[in-house]
Amino acid sequence: MGRARTIAQTGLLAAFIAITGAIKLPGLVPGTEFQLSAPLAVAICSVFGFKRYIIAGMLASAAGLVLGTQTLLNVFIALVFRLTVGLILMTFGTAWPVVTLAGPVGSAIARLALSGLLGKAVIPVLAAAVPGMIYTTVTAWPLTLLLKRVKSQTERMLIHAVQR
Repeated sequence: MGRARTIAQTGLLAAFIAITGAIKLPGLVPGTEFQLSAPLAVAICSVFGFKRYIIAGMLASAAGLVLGTQTLLNVFIALVFRLTVGLILMTFGTAWPVVTLAGPVGSAIARLALSGLLGKAVIPVLAAAVPGMIYTTVTAWPLTLLLKRVKSQTERMLIHAVQR
């Protein structure tokens, strides 16, 4: 893939992560809101690979900091989540059970890190993340299939466009 295409693709992925990270679905209990970026991040890592995913994620976090939609604490949690998801997918592959479980495991590890950083009890911090873990479990695989299809069709279209 050409350098310009790589840069454009990474920028678009970063924008997807940043925008979906700013959108939160409310939970029934305060603190249980769900960021739409979690299942999308898992799908991006699965389809585009860890390197593109981590770069796009860091760009999204930088944009969030600049725009004021994220704090350093949010960036810390996101980084732990991204590294955990990336490690799981690089180690165990991108089969549907792995993709489905990578997000909840990443969320749990990020919440454990948050609990340790803030010195708070682990159980309430993890309990608040359960609704988001369920959303991520249910949506990560369908998003992965969607991104695979978009990537495949884009590559096919580029091949046909170049041949003409």
